[in-house]
Amino acid sequence: MSLGAFSVSLNVKDIHVSKTFYENIGFEVLGGDITQNWLILKNGDCVIGLFQGMFEKNILTFNPGWNQNAENLDSFTDIREIQKQYKAKGIKMLTEADETSEGPAHFTIEDPDGNQILVDQHR
Repeated sequence: MSLGAFSVSLNVKDIHVSKTFYENIGFEVLGGDITQNWLILKNGDCVIGLFQGMFEKNILTFNPGWNQNAENLDSFTDIREIQKQYKAKGIKMLTEADETSEGPAHFTIEDPDGNQILVDQHR
């Protein structure tokens, strides 16, 4: 099973200050909309998201169907299949994707230390 692109979604206090900081250490804006309080930044294969006022904690994020450049992959494991496999292993779902749907969907789990993990398929 491939989880696709990986990034860390950071809960930031001031997106403008955070953007400047991460640009100063070598990241460049890849996407997003600062007027909506979110940006995606990249340095090499490292991807981070800056999100102001959207969630409480930092989140590990996986995007099935995308590579590290947010480009579509020809082949990938659909999020509903990943969710089924996790549930079969007894992994508790915080939120679930509708298993009868197709296309974009997401689910959330939590690791044993309370770190949230978002699996977010955009296609």
